[in-house]
Amino acid sequence: MHASPLPHWTSELRFRIRHLLALKIVGVTVFTWLFFIGYFQLLRHPVYAMTVMPLTALDRLIPFQPGMLVAYFSLWFYVGVAPGLERSFKDLVVYGLWVGALCLTGLALFHFWPTQVPPLMADSSDFPGFALLQGVDAPGNACPSMHVAVAIFTAIRVDDVLRRTRAPLPLRVANGLWFAAIAYSTLAVKQHVALDALAGALLGLVFAWPSMRWRPMPSPSGYHPSRMTHGPA
Repeated sequence: MHASPLPHWTSELRFRIRHLLALKIVGVTVFTWLFFIGYFQLLRHPVYAMTVMPLTALDRLIPFQPGMLVAYFSLWFYVGVAPGLERSFKDLVVYGLWVGALCLTGLALFHFWPTQVPPLMADSSDFPGFALLQGVDAPGNACPSMHVAVAIFTAIRVDDVLRRTRAPLPLRVANGLWFAAIAYSTLAVKQHVALDALAGALLGLVFAWPSMRWRPMPSPSGYHPSRMTHGPA
């Protein structure tokens, strides 16, 4: 008996994950470290006066939930999913240019308009990793939330790949829920306020949509011929 062939979406995603895997891992790691160098430099040495972001009714409604730190930290795995699904070297480079432009814009905003969340927003907690977060990531570089900006950029690009490969709907729903958990976690662990998250979402959208229009033409072997376009269908 011959084994049944894998569904097209399964074989396509497996190819995307395996192709240039080592380069993708190294590239995402190096990119993340470079971003953090700039991030912490601006966090510890602000050039201009710090602006304290105001609280909203939503901030007062959401309680402090240290357990959401798991979702908060999961961003650093999540950001590798979208580049990990790029199909070619050219696609990977163009993706890196777009997300790099997003991060540089965020850092520029932090330079010219340093912000922080109100002091003592979070209670003390013995939840694993929380003391480390408070010790390393001081409550600055608040608006826009780069956590939310990069997460929504990733969510849109991952959903685009899942849609084009005709992956099952539950995978797309799981991707959306992962993004939602990360975005919510920024408020639940009190690293950001609602206005930070909103600004981060807008920043991510500003780069996500054009990144899907101005990119290399999809390969015929990667997509269904009837769906080959320069931008989202």
